[in-house]
Amino acid sequence: MACVCPPSIPRCCVQVTGTWIPLTTNVGRTEVGLIDVRAVTISGPGPSGKLSLSSLNPPIAGQWDVVITVAAAGVNRADLLQRAGYYPPPPGAPDWPGLEISGTVKRVGHGVSRWRAGDRVVALLEGGGYAEEVVVRETQVLPVPDGIDLIDAAALPEAACTVWNNLVDVGRLRSGEWVLVHGGSGGIGSFAIQVATALGAHVATTAGGAERTARCAELGADLVIDHREQDFVDEVRRATDGRGADVVLDLLGGGALGDNVRALARGGRLVVIGMQQGRRGELDLSDLLARRGTVTGTLLRSRPADEKARIVADTEQHVWPLVADGRVRPVVHARVPFADAQSAHELLESGDAFGKVLLVP
Repeated sequence: MACVCPPSIPRCCVQVTGTWIPLTTNVGRTEVGLIDVRAVTISGPGPSGKLSLSSLNPPIAGQWDVVITVAAAGVNRADLLQRAGYYPPPPGAPDWPGLEISGTVKRVGHGVSRWRAGDRVVALLEGGGYAEEVVVRETQVLPVPDGIDLIDAAALPEAACTVWNNLVDVGRLRSGEWVLVHGGSGGIGSFAIQVATALGAHVATTAGGAERTARCAELGADLVIDHREQDFVDEVRRATDGRGADVVLDLLGGGALGDNVRALARGGRLVVIGMQQGRRGELDLSDLLARRGTVTGTLLRSRPADEKARIVADTEQHVWPLVADGRVRPVVHARVPFADAQSAHELLESGDAFGKVLLVP
């Protein structure tokens, strides 16, 4: 039986055990057991104490949507910025944070053909992942790779899509080239080391302290630079016989702009995906011109749906086989209950986490 929603009511039905149930009345909602869900919301811009558990209406699938029961949600620096009031969600996204989740499909919209109730999946979101249930476009959902724990899988979608798109699509990284990955101990950095290594690139990365640099080397980095003690420009040039890095994947932003350009090889590509050291930086253009370099900045969250669909599809095609055969694995530092979301944010802010921090309902 098909359910056809009028344009004025785009989310009027859900599928339950193969039958479409109208949700245009309270009777319909009760019949399929749509009860309120818990979510970690933000009471107002500020410190981690602004996070609290709230009760929300359950999400309803539109024609091309999937409703997922959340097993875990990844905690990202974008969530910290959103909580602090510096990174509002894009139009139409939930007000509470969370850009990636893992879980089990609960319901699907009537236009969805790939996914079924019970499927183990991960999803890339515009927001709202800190909840017991989420709704997301079917094109932003991927299967949990073989051999990956359902909870740990929440560490995959944001890192995998960001790394593949920026290293390969934007950075054009190829086998045999050198890449410098800043923040190798972070969720993005630890994943980027593994993907670049699997692609046959030579990997240099930065981290702070002996323990963290050693763990980056275990992930496959050829050169690990302790940014507390060493100058990354000097170290990269020394390792490459003065040539420099073909690609720099940068989360630091303005404060490292000039040094990143000086670390580039001729024809090198600097891809900026974060601003941990500020929004503004000073650049001597003669350095960029002498290297015939390019500087590109990208964001993932605010991209149009069709671009995200392409990135997700490319990630599944190219990265998921690397995860399934064990060459790339999610690196999870801690699993934290929803009720202790404040501690999860404080852990990420402290810089003590190695890899991803996950929130678990």
